Amino acid sequence: RSQTIMEQVLSDNLVISIDAMGGDNSPRVVIEGLVEASLKNPDVRFLLYGDESRVQPLLNKYPRLKEKCELRHSPEVVRNEDKPSQVIRNRNTSMYMAIDAVRRGEAKAIVSAGNTGALMAISKMILKTIQKIHRPAICTLIPHKHGQCVMLDLGANTECSAINLAEF
Repeated sequence: RSQTIMEQVLSDNLVISIDAMGGDNSPRVVIEGLVEASLKNPDVRFLLYGDESRVQPLLNKYPRLKEKCELRHSPEVVRNEDKPSQVIRNRNTSMYMAIDAVRRGEAKAIVSAGNTGALMAISKMILKTIQKIHRPAICTLIPHKHGQCVMLDLGANTECSAINLAEF
């Protein structure tokens, strides 16, 4: 049987960079989500970015997860109400540092439940886009009767031209 794309990625000991401070009820819900993710994907490792004094005690509750994580302190957080233009150059936020780990090649992907506009703006600035692509698009796998498919542009772009849609 041929390997799925996910099995191929996971077999390479995937490292994912995590904005532990992004989203509501973070970092608790982020750590709880990582517990589930690590059970389903035992070869994945995580670089966690966040307030060490808040993340470390939560991580200590899950010794198996802790073995798969490296916690890196970030002194600041991108809040949901922050405008992307306010945070785009602040290199001290958990979101910025998590994205920058991908640029540096320390991680293959970044996950954040935080401010979507800031996530897209910082990602575009640090990681750039593929040549001739003007805007990034958020995507996710959604189920259908024959398995799963990818749905693109899930909310970050409020106005898109026909060119943007074709690029997505």
